[in-house]
Amino acid sequence: MTETIYTNYRLQLPDNEVLGTLVVKDGVIADIQPGVVEQGHNGHGDYLLPGLIELHTDNLERCMSPRPKVLWPLDVAAVHHDRDLAGAGITTVCDAISIGDLTPGSLRMTQFGPMIDTIHQGQNDGRFSVDHKLHLRCELGYNQVYDLVETYADHPLLSLMSLMDHTPGQRQFVKIDKYKEYYQGKHGVSADEMEGFIRDRIAAQQLHAVDNRRKLVELAQQRDICLASHDDATPDHVQEAIDDGAAIAEFPTTLDAAKAAHSHGLQVMMGAPNLILGGSHSGNVSAMDLVERDLADIISSDYVPQSLVQAMFLIVEKAQIPIHQAMRLFTLNPAKAIGLDCDRGSLEIGKRADLITLHHDGVVPRLTSVMRQGYRIA
Repeated sequence: MTETIYTNYRLQLPDNEVLGTLVVKDGVIADIQPGVVEQGHNGHGDYLLPGLIELHTDNLERCMSPRPKVLWPLDVAAVHHDRDLAGAGITTVCDAISIGDLTPGSLRMTQFGPMIDTIHQGQNDGRFSVDHKLHLRCELGYNQVYDLVETYADHPLLSLMSLMDHTPGQRQFVKIDKYKEYYQGKHGVSADEMEGFIRDRIAAQQLHAVDNRRKLVELAQQRDICLASHDDATPDHVQEAIDDGAAIAEFPTTLDAAKAAHSHGLQVMMGAPNLILGGSHSGNVSAMDLVERDLADIISSDYVPQSLVQAMFLIVEKAQIPIHQAMRLFTLNPAKAIGLDCDRGSLEIGKRADLITLHHDGVVPRLTSVMRQGYRIA
């Protein structure tokens, strides 16, 4: 039996903070006690929290294609992605893989299968430091999305599906100028191509979205897969998500949609970059506004894994709440949303020793160690 003692840490327990000692045996939290002992790792008053749980990150795409038209070897990119997550304090991740895309020539159209296979193989082979699961992002306007998703419906790592509709003129892109700015900037659609691009996207949505939504919802219900809505902008969007049996509302774009989702028991997910930058890059609702109104339940790093710890302490500062309360948005709440809270997401005896320690000098909080099941990974 292996035993590790962490003492003189500010332990962030589910309901309070205790300056005390935590004991790990064979990868599991074996004891938690107030007070400092003479043996073990002395934290000198630093913080000890549960490992962060990430439900929506497309960071693997960035590692796979660090520059436009560059395709990095996928096995190497996956390990780089895994190290990014570990270095950010994330111990469990749902890798967000887009199924279907609206951009001609997009790598998402050709690489989703290899990405899923690489994650699965790396997880099975023990190549990764972080516990990887799958989040399939389903673009409803893509005609083949259901057939593709169905092939992965029984995948052992599948933990979450989200229903996306990035059609211009609604949800995330109510403002057409923001849509043009995003797709011209990120995907290289030229100004001359843009009007035809928008026209094609609207036509595809009208042809395929309703039928794809119906079939994907049935699939999620049959397989008992956690379902998320995406970019809800109106109470009607939220009601549609409720009717679909969704458990999570990813990135609602308006205050009204967030209020409706939260009041009906959906877990409202917002992005840490939105928190840190003071607003949405698409001009949508501020994540901090929702946090301060107690309307946000889960924070995702989205496209910046390193944003989570900084966002947590920003919430502590702006919302004037203790760390143990703020951290739930990054740990226990996402664990509950996908049914993992039985063994992770909080510092409790019997749970996995997925832990992070960090020091805050009053300017920037920084991680000092990351453990998964008692083993240091960063």
